Amino acid sequence: MISRLFLMPLLGLDGTNGMLEPWFESKNLGDADQVLAYFAISKLGEPPIDGKTDTNPEGLTAAYGKWASAVAERLHAGGLSCKVLNKEEFQKQMLEKLIWISAFMLVGARHPGATVGAVEKEYRSEVSSLITELASAAGAEKRLVFEEAMEERLCAYSRSVAHFPTAVKEFKWRNGWFYSLSQKAIAEGKPDPCPLHTEWLKELKIV
Repeated sequence: MISRLFLMPLLGLDGTNGMLEPWFESKNLGDADQVLAYFAISKLGEPPIDGKTDTNPEGLTAAYGKWASAVAERLHAGGLSCKVLNKEEFQKQMLEKLIWISAFMLVGARHPGATVGAVEKEYRSEVSSLITELASAAGAEKRLVFEEAMEERLCAYSRSVAHFPTAVKEFKWRNGWFYSLSQKAIAEGKPDPCPLHTEWLKELKIV
């Protein structure tokens, strides 16, 4: 479970794993409290597994907003990590997570049966090219500069959840955001900022 949660009981979107900013903005909720939750529970009754990796041993879960500190305290009390970030830093980490799930799931879908771990090990060049492309598009759209070594961080996380299956799901909230950037650019007579992403979506008949 790598969910982006927002702490408001609205339309059941809490727990949606993807890009929610356009929806927030449409509801005048641009400053809604949010959490990037990188932890998993294998089954009921078992302790949660924290989202710590060899590149981020402090943990990847992060919170933003008025109640971020309170959320972090509760997670810490349960033995889980949680960082409290300002809006820009949170947005960068949110986009990295979006890039991770969009890139790894799409590459995995091109190779039926591939797990996240298989994508990281066997199709590294494909996912690397896609990460670079999506990061460039996201950075330009949001006018953000990501920290260096994004690929290493995302691949490290993939190793920690290597058994996860891959599939392109929740298109509107994940790959759909990047595809919307492509559609916008093409409509304006500009080059597609995500040509490889678009090509592979079409190859799989997703668009």
